[in-house]
Amino acid sequence: MLTSLRYVCHTVGTLEVPDEVSLIYTVSGCPLRCPGCHSSDLRNPSLGQPLDRSSFGAALDRYAGLASCVCFLGGEWQPDALIELLKLARDRGLATCLYSGLEEIDDRIAVHLDYLKLGPFIAARGGLDQPGTNQRFLDLRSGRDLTHRFQRHAAPAFELAA
Repeated sequence: MLTSLRYVCHTVGTLEVPDEVSLIYTVSGCPLRCPGCHSSDLRNPSLGQPLDRSSFGAALDRYAGLASCVCFLGGEWQPDALIELLKLARDRGLATCLYSGLEEIDDRIAVHLDYLKLGPFIAARGGLDQPGTNQRFLDLRSGRDLTHRFQRHAAPAFELAA
């Protein structure tokens, strides 16, 4: 029997994966300990609720027709449990994404992903939305780096007419 992942929340959003409506799971138990992490409480592996095949399948049913992608914010530290959920999502016709703080992930996981965010958070370089970031967001289907899609360019200054 696989140990299930645990999650502290799930939501639906459009910001984590370009051009997708994602069912997003924030997974607890992160072992990385990145300096400056804004979610250090997620290091606790017993935090949150179990995310097993049954509860995940129920969520996929609930969001059928709305979500086009499932995005896990972490979970690579339990590859077998994560792979089981990625397979279930793909079987339901959904794209899959993993946000990892690692520089690379196990190929056993990568073959079940459509999108992958790589790189630890380094405060001085910022997240995906910063031009100098060390993090990368990849479309594994096409091999393209989509990091630029998260970075907004400064709007031109303007003055309001009096």
